[in-house]
Amino acid sequence: MRRALTVAATTPDDDVPVGAVVVDANGTVLAEATNRREQDGDPTAHAEILALRAAAARHGDGWRLGECTLVVTLEPCTMCAGAAVMSRISGIVFGAYEPRTGAVSSLWDVVRDRRLTHRPEVAGGVLERECSDSVTAFFHRARDVSSRREPGYLH
Repeated sequence: MRRALTVAATTPDDDVPVGAVVVDANGTVLAEATNRREQDGDPTAHAEILALRAAAARHGDGWRLGECTLVVTLEPCTMCAGAAVMSRISGIVFGAYEPRTGAVSSLWDVVRDRRLTHRPEVAGGVLERECSDSVTAFFHRARDVSSRREPGYLH
């Protein structure tokens, strides 16, 4: 998780600071990524999606990431949780819970749905405070900038 926090710190300024790392069974880092949705103008450019894509390209078993773990600083959303399940990842470790969009335990529990054929192991709340602090600081800064705009300006 510390590596994912380091990666999150490199997120482009306009994007929510989330870091994702995919490691293999030996702990070797296969891929790492940050959120780049705003930077790339791509609604799918979440850290988890980018890291899963890069890990799949490197792992050598096509798209399957069995015996790999996704480590991410923020609880994955529905899209990212679904992508993790579809990649056949063995485990998901996340830091901060996301009560508004989290799909690994908070709002939904996509990854442990018994109707799916693959269910990764999950560990949440790892270094939760550190992971939460960077996201909270980002939104405080964003609100502060927004409040300093001209009156009547449409946000």
